[in-house]
Amino acid sequence: MVKIVVFDSGFGSLSIIKQIRKKMKAEVIYFADHANFPYGKKSILRLQRIVFKTINFLENEFKPDLIIVGSNTPSILLGKFNSSKIIGVYPPLREASKKSKYSSIGILTTQNVVKSKKLDALIRQNVPKKVKVLKINASPLVELVESGKFINQKQYCKNKIKLILQKQFEDYPIDVVTLSSTHLPFILPILHQLFPKIQFLDPSEAIITKIMKRHSYIKSKKSTFTIYSSGKTRLFQTQLNKIGIKRKVKFLKIH
Repeated sequence: MVKIVVFDSGFGSLSIIKQIRKKMKAEVIYFADHANFPYGKKSILRLQRIVFKTINFLENEFKPDLIIVGSNTPSILLGKFNSSKIIGVYPPLREASKKSKYSSIGILTTQNVVKSKKLDALIRQNVPKKVKVLKINASPLVELVESGKFINQKQYCKNKIKLILQKQFEDYPIDVVTLSSTHLPFILPILHQLFPKIQFLDPSEAIITKIMKRHSYIKSKKSTFTIYSSGKTRLFQTQLNKIGIKRKVKFLKIH
């Protein structure tokens, strides 16, 4: 059976894993690196050390067929990965540009990515010059998801999201927004409710297409799903239980 390892600084990878388990059968290992949350506020040098150390450890520990870096932040800031076994997650900018009727799109991403030249280069490569792009710091929204408040404090989340996004969306009329952090699909129902005229694109869907092009994983006969965390496993397991994931969370320290 094929083995896929997905990792992120926390909740984010779950949005990708949901798509994987929906479309194919595989042995899926999820590593939530809570000890290093958030990736989106770390320097590039610090992030580089964390991510490559994690990749090497996971490769040696689990011998996977694929490792998915389930976060836009390292995928964008660290550039292309050397191994064909490693897949990054990137904002679906070309799709957003094609779908926008106003030739005006938004990117919800983390603090360091918003400021980076790497994102500017990615925009130049994937977005036609006629399309205007609004870059929005969504790190406060990522933290909202990671705290677990999106589970049982929905009104609080609604107010917070409205406060952060409404004025920007009004001042800069856009009709398509990429959720350029894998944490953000968890608040998609609230985003749809607050901004019904805007289409939000989930980057995790493109990952499935990449996997399917490389491997015929659909032929596997069964699925398994194992969860690890480098942080507070009991708290994380409680949060997962509340969103319907009844799995034991095991502690894993990168060394």
